[in-house]
Amino acid sequence: MKNKIVYVSGTFDLFHSNHLKMISYGRGLGDTLIVGVSTDELVCSYKKPPAVPFEERLAIIEGLRDPDLAIPQRTLDHRETVKNLNIDVFVIGDDWKGKYDYLKELGVQVFYFPYGAGVSSSNLKQKIYDQYKKLIEQSDNHPIPEPRK
Repeated sequence: MKNKIVYVSGTFDLFHSNHLKMISYGRGLGDTLIVGVSTDELVCSYKKPPAVPFEERLAIIEGLRDPDLAIPQRTLDHRETVKNLNIDVFVIGDDWKGKYDYLKELGVQVFYFPYGAGVSSSNLKQKIYDQYKKLIEQSDNHPIPEPRK
């Protein structure tokens, strides 16, 4: 029986529980789990830079129990990755729904992991920004005291 190879793709910025759930889900779909972590250069090609640098994000994934291997992901076109690593299953967040259906033509099962309304890196960044903004407003907006007489 063939060893089923699963590839989980992501940026994994501000690592959170939905990232962990997606990687764990991928682990359950096969025998070997490879996690592709998007490089800073790749992420910057389509959105703002990640808050956490690539080397740190890769180290976090490498430190997890589930992945057999964590590798840099340098492109959004996964045809070569699928061919070079003999990928059978591809997993990515459902915010990319439909974008990787072309991999099915290569015999790859594609799963779009449902993040749902839960936590996301974008939501975390917004929450941190909002809290920081309130903190600044509280520290900068204060009455000017009367000089002592």
